[in-house]
Amino acid sequence: MKAKTNTLLASMMFLEYFIWGAWYVTMGTYMTEHLHATGLEIGAAYSALAIATMISPFFVGLVADKFFAAQMIMGVLHLIGALLLFLATKIDNSTSFYWVILFYSLLYMPTIALSNSIAFSQMTDPGKQFPWIRVFGTLGWIVAGVTIGQLDIEKTATTFYLAAAISGTLGLLSFILPNTPPKAATSDASSAFGTEALVLFKERPYMIFFIAAILVCIPLSFYYGFANPFLNEVKLENAASKMTLGQVSEAAFILAIPFLFNRIGVKKMLLMGMAAWILRYIFFAYGNAGDHAWMLYAGIILHGICYDFFFVTGYMYTEKKAGDKIKNAAQGLFTFATYGVGMFIGTWFSGFTVDKYKVGELHNWQNIWFVPAYIALGVLIFFLIFFKEKKTIHSS
Repeated sequence: MKAKTNTLLASMMFLEYFIWGAWYVTMGTYMTEHLHATGLEIGAAYSALAIATMISPFFVGLVADKFFAAQMIMGVLHLIGALLLFLATKIDNSTSFYWVILFYSLLYMPTIALSNSIAFSQMTDPGKQFPWIRVFGTLGWIVAGVTIGQLDIEKTATTFYLAAAISGTLGLLSFILPNTPPKAATSDASSAFGTEALVLFKERPYMIFFIAAILVCIPLSFYYGFANPFLNEVKLENAASKMTLGQVSEAAFILAIPFLFNRIGVKKMLLMGMAAWILRYIFFAYGNAGDHAWMLYAGIILHGICYDFFFVTGYMYTEKKAGDKIKNAAQGLFTFATYGVGMFIGTWFSGFTVDKYKVGELHNWQNIWFVPAYIALGVLIFFLIFFKEKKTIHSS
């Protein structure tokens, strides 16, 4: 690729994930401070992204890919999204806030697939070139968290103003991105939602893995929705900045996956990921901002193993099981089930749990964090007993 194209694509990825990192991580804290939201209301707001994840394949596969140039529709979505992020700061009740966030999420989530499509269309060797472009997305998330923490704005509406400003910037930038015209091939509902991949369920090991992947999204939801409010409540300074250590860990551990996947097999990789979830929440349960602050840091840093060793490994496992003919449908189905169905269940359940253990204006976080730890333990035991591959899946 030309240097100009590289710069544009890297900037696109950086801004795309900066937006997400700027408002998503601290939304629970903002809702608590300004809307006096309950845990259930915070969970509902986070479920908006799960709903959007379930709907966005339909939009991208049946509408955007078929009728519009990817960069043009992405520009429009981000410009409208900027207005909605700004509008979110003018809402003074959780119900109205939920609908604004839902509408925004329905606009934002398709841009993830659109940005990938724009990047892939310019690459001659995506396997080698895409990781170097996508890493700028992780950097964008990290810079967003560090900026919010250093400016000490994570409890204020400024986080949404920042996300809105960057969304508007990316919206304008999108119109000068490399042209990615509509695809000539038509898509149908089955390919958009990945239903072609249902044939994979004929194999018992994959079905067990698939069920475990949905269930493990419940403890994942606790982290995404309530880690930042928890860290602020226990008085960990610059919590948003500290949480970016999770993304640094994620970037580091992903480098180990090809090596380990090829040597120890998928089952041990997935078990290590689930075990890390248990350990993370035990650290959170006993950690504090004083003598046991190291436990809070350890829980954050474990994000790399928690996410990479289960979800990234899961995507690789899914691709190997699916083969070339249905691998796109299989990845779509896996995303729909985990970040859609699984996260939807998890966000509501985590909100209910946080409310249950609230005492006055504070929470009994030890009891709260034991809940996802027990769930992760249950998923690990379920997976350990029932997942039996006849032949270990190795990377090629």
